[in-house]
Formats: sequence, C-alpha cells, structure tokens
Amino acid sequence: MKRSRLPIATLSESLGVRCLHLDTPWIQGAMRVSKPLKLELEYVQRMMAWMLLRDPDTLSETRCVQLGLGAAAITKFCHGVLQAPTTAIELNPSVVNACRRWFKLPEDDERLSVIQMDAAVYVADERHAGSADALCVDLYDHEAASPVLDDETFYRQCHGLLAPGGVMSVNLFGRDSSFAASTERLKAAFGDDRVAQLKPTREGNTVVLAWKGFELPPRELMVERAETLQNRFKLPAGKWLKLLSTFTPRATP
Repeated sequence: MKRSRLPIATLSESLGVRCLHLDTPWIQGAMRVSKPLKLELEYVQRMMAWMLLRDPDTLSETRCVQLGLGAAAITKFCHGVLQAPTTAIELNPSVVNACRRWFKLPEDDERLSVIQMDAAVYVADERHAGSADALCVDLYDHEAASPVLDDETFYRQCHGLLAPGGVMSVNLFGRDSSFAASTERLKAAFGDDRVAQLKPTREGNTVVLAWKGFELPPRELMVERAETLQNRFKLPAGKWLKLLSTFTPRATP
C-alpha cells in the first residue's frame, strides 16, 4: 500500500514529559524522561488491557506485536518490563530514528525486532500467520484524526496473525462517527462474542479488545488477574476491568 510523503518526527518537552509529533501539534506518543519504561498516556496504559485475558504467569512467553511504533512506549514495556519477545512494525523511518535517539528505544536483540515496513503488508503476509499472542494496533495518520488501516480485510488479517488464544487491542476514537463502523468490522472478523471495549478516555480514545479461540474468562478470574497485574506491574488493571464491557448483540431480524 502506497503512502503519501511521510511526515518528519519532532519532539516537545514539558514538566519532565517528552512528546512525539509528526508535523503537527498532535501528540503521537509520550515518555516521562525520568521513567522511560513507564506508560505515561492513559490510553496507552489501556492498550495493555489484553493482559486481563492472558495468564499472568505466561506473559514473558507472550509473543507481542505492535503495529505502529508511536513513541515506543508499548514496545519498551513489552520488551523491558514483561521481558517478552517483541516485534514492532513502523512505516516511517523518522519515527524509528526518533524513538532510538529521544525515547530510549533499545537496539534490536534476541527478543526485540523493530521492522520498517507497511503494517498492511506485514499482516497480509501468510508467513506471519499465528505468530502473535498479543497484538496492539495504533495506526493513526499524522493528524491523529483517523485510523490508517480500518477495513474488514485488515481486521481479518489481524485475526489470522494471532495464534489461538491470542488477543488484540485497538485504539479507536469512541466519540467519532466512524467508531460504530469500526467495531462492526471487528465483530465481522472476530465474532460478536469476541469483542469488548473500555469506556473512552477523557480525550475520546476507546480501546477495543478482540480475541481468538476462547471464551471471555469468568469475571472472578479477571479480578484475580487484575490484582496480580496491579501488584506486579503497577498498572491500573482493576480500573480497566471496571471500564470493560461487551457489545450488545445485534438483534435478529
């Protein structure tokens, strides 16, 4: 898939927080300079809600894939905190360079691979089928106005990228008119009963979860997992669980 000219990554910094921009004032990612592995933005924290659907004792074995690098917050967390095998796909070389120079993204190693390529090409490649256990999708244009990839074919390919038992988290704007259409595409790809959402952040970001090959765990189990995640990683997982809801099934004609 061809793209127009790719914007140049720039940064701003205020009150100890460094932000990534792409030719606009819109924030594409952020890092607290004194805590580079901390997930600074609320919606980015919520992108990790997939952890509620996985056994916490297997997180270091979870194959994590991110489509869209942003300021590398999720990539660094999966690699540096979870100690999990991590792959990030980013089309814009300026973003990769900025993350390595300004946002403490380490060089590739045996557990980290940052690949400069189009996410659409990556997910369409059948060689990657079943290669992800946790897939985070945050693919917005440089004005942070709409997802770059958001059709049913793309979500079906994401489904194929996941292994059985895998979970995907997607950043969508819940207050945008396109949200309902996006969730319908997700449900078409994953099934009505395998998609759930968190309530929007103050900024309007709504994280949607979709999973493959299993039923939603009992709430009691997710409460237990949330407590483990809070204690182990200092993440507000209990809040995620309170904000999480499944979609109302469509009425039968």
